[in-house]
Amino acid sequence: MAIGIRLFSERVGEGAGQPVLDADNAEELIHVQPGVSIVLANHPPQSPGTLYISSKKIVWLSDVEREKGYAVDFLSLSLHAVSRDPEAYPSPCIYAQIETGTDEEESEDSDSESADILDLSKITEMRLIPSDPNQLDQLFEIFCECAELNPEPIEGGEEEDHNWIFSADQLGNDVAEIEDPDWFTSQNLTNTIGHSNGDHDLARSVLELQINDQRFEDAEEMEHDVNSSSHQ
Repeated sequence: MAIGIRLFSERVGEGAGQPVLDADNAEELIHVQPGVSIVLANHPPQSPGTLYISSKKIVWLSDVEREKGYAVDFLSLSLHAVSRDPEAYPSPCIYAQIETGTDEEESEDSDSESADILDLSKITEMRLIPSDPNQLDQLFEIFCECAELNPEPIEGGEEEDHNWIFSADQLGNDVAEIEDPDWFTSQNLTNTIGHSNGDHDLARSVLELQINDQRFEDAEEMEHDVNSSSHQ
């Protein structure tokens, strides 16, 4: 379950330091962007800090207050985009929506609360404002790449049903065992579907359709052979 945005103050090193990463789970630092302000919901921008993007989460650390920082896992982000519309927000920024696991109406009501009150459990929107707006596109691409590293976990027993779809080696072996390989157009088709934003159901539907088509053709051939034998 998504846990939303949280306070984060675990740093290593001198000065502003860097965030402590979860090395046991192979978390790696992907990008560091200094001079970034953070805006949570409708609260005012906080003093510029440094943005750290890891393979698991986004961390913002204040350059002024060592004990001040925030972190949000990529699994908690339901949307991220580049915003340059001054009517949406005065400064160009990365806009993100955060899943909190709380009631939606309760979270929305928090946006109308006093700007002096900051309840992170109800924060559903975040803006990251780099001092150089030209960095927005690069940040967005990094967000996308890291989001792909953190797909939504598959619930129940569906994982076993879907895993075989995305294994090119396994598919290659299965296709080689079929006498007529023309039922499958290309191994590259599966690779393409496998990278289509985690659309497992689409991949499975296409593959099952091809398999069913082959079975249908085999059934027709068998029926034709039987009819031919009966007329002899």
